[in-house]
Amino acid sequence: MWVNGVDQGSSCVRLPLSNSPVTSVSTPDIACNVNPTPSKGVCQVMPGDEVTVEMHQQPNDRSCANEAIGGNHYGPINIYMAKVEDATTAVGSSAGWFKVAEMGLPSSNPDYWATEVLNDNCGHFTFKVPADIAPGNYLIRAEVIALHVASQVGGAQFYMSCFQVNVGGSGSANPPTVSFPGAYNAQDPGILINIYQPLSTYTIPGPAPFATTSPTVAKTPYPTTATWNTALQPKTVPTTVPTPGTQGIGKA
Repeated sequence: MWVNGVDQGSSCVRLPLSNSPVTSVSTPDIACNVNPTPSKGVCQVMPGDEVTVEMHQQPNDRSCANEAIGGNHYGPINIYMAKVEDATTAVGSSAGWFKVAEMGLPSSNPDYWATEVLNDNCGHFTFKVPADIAPGNYLIRAEVIALHVASQVGGAQFYMSCFQVNVGGSGSANPPTVSFPGAYNAQDPGILINIYQPLSTYTIPGPAPFATTSPTVAKTPYPTTATWNTALQPKTVPTTVPTPGTQGIGKA
């Protein structure tokens, strides 16, 4: 994870034990993955900050030469937050989640998925922390849904990680929330879908994002040029929360 271009590495993420997907929307694992590794780190963010989640197929692989989400794993990206008492001990399946960003099918000419944008940007996806949310500990849930075999119930593959953060400031907003499990149904149109047909629209699973809008489906080809500075992508993964004032390299 990155905050305003400062690399947080894996310092505040609950790392999944494997890259195997969750395939049931009714299991508690849909919240923060299957028995993720506990973390004592809490990354510091402020309302309005730009947070970049970084996703790769294999642990500690930050190479831009490898696709972040490979194997035709096409689908959307969702980012949620949940206010909790203690981010290091909070149970994701007991939390109340609100969506803060999403991307589904940014272009239908040709079909181009959020995961392809993720690959263009070396696994990076950037969103803004809502400007008015209340301070305190939060979990951030970053999710990719792979739809390459989603034409049958149970075929969609969910890949998620939860990050532990503390939000500063003096905001007061407490957005309405959903639960995981509960937010998704296995037959939602964005989960049970045949993507091997021309699509003009796509319904992203889950609630509408709070205080922002989803990108519309463009009728022109989506630009494939990276907005992340891939030349400055680090090779190693920091494991401790950066000290205040650490210089960043950029954003996506």
